[in-house]
Amino acid sequence: MTDRIEIDNRRKCTIPATEMCAFLAKYSSSLFTSGSTCIRLEKNVTRIAEAYGMTVEVTILPRHIHLTVHDPDYHEVVTAITSIGEGPISFDINTRLSKLSWQIADGKIGFCEAREVYDRLVHSPYHSVFSLPFIVGCANASFCRLFGGDWMAMGVVFVATFVGFVLKQVLMKKDVDSRLIVFICAFVSAILAGGDGLFGLSATPEIAMGTSVLYLVPGIPFINSFSDMLDRHYICAFGRLMNAIVITFCLSAGLGIAMLLMGVRLF
Repeated sequence: MTDRIEIDNRRKCTIPATEMCAFLAKYSSSLFTSGSTCIRLEKNVTRIAEAYGMTVEVTILPRHIHLTVHDPDYHEVVTAITSIGEGPISFDINTRLSKLSWQIADGKIGFCEAREVYDRLVHSPYHSVFSLPFIVGCANASFCRLFGGDWMAMGVVFVATFVGFVLKQVLMKKDVDSRLIVFICAFVSAILAGGDGLFGLSATPEIAMGTSVLYLVPGIPFINSFSDMLDRHYICAFGRLMNAIVITFCLSAGLGIAMLLMGVRLF
């Protein structure tokens, strides 16, 4: 019998190199989109392939991932190139995908079940529509206090951040360009925070406006670009760095225009 069959506690399913390569292509794309570094992506993908006696070579580019899966037992070599889509950075999904790779490596779940778990993981939301904006609003309000804002300014920042983040979620679902989303959300949040100074709600309106857009700062892309550079993924590191710079420019443009309209000066 030439077909390769995996037998687990639940079912039987064939695992040719083509299916393994297709699964790893989707898995690696989701992992990269959720904010994984290149070194973590390589380790996770290699861990899954080795669990089934295969080897994999991965080439990570800013917009595409190239994978070659080799099955030495059946002398099969399969190559796939997958594009990297745009999506929100999520440490939750990142962690769950990494956990899935360990479950496969430890033999806790079979390949068929792993694909089902992956599909549920990437398509099921883990936060309600308003829970995450509430948390982010509280975090931004805390930054406002940290930088010297008073309690009224904290309330203004919370509202501005909450509205901006909900708007960001809505625009992302409509597949609006991520750079345009950052510009629009920075502008809206800064305009709302500018109402602090316009109506004299607090004594620190400039701090309220300056901290209302901090949730848009691309800190993770900056950190990941530096991490990739240390691991000698120079092309990917440069791509992530340029993307972070562009996002920062869009954020600054939205904030700057709002400041001009509201007549607020930070310095």
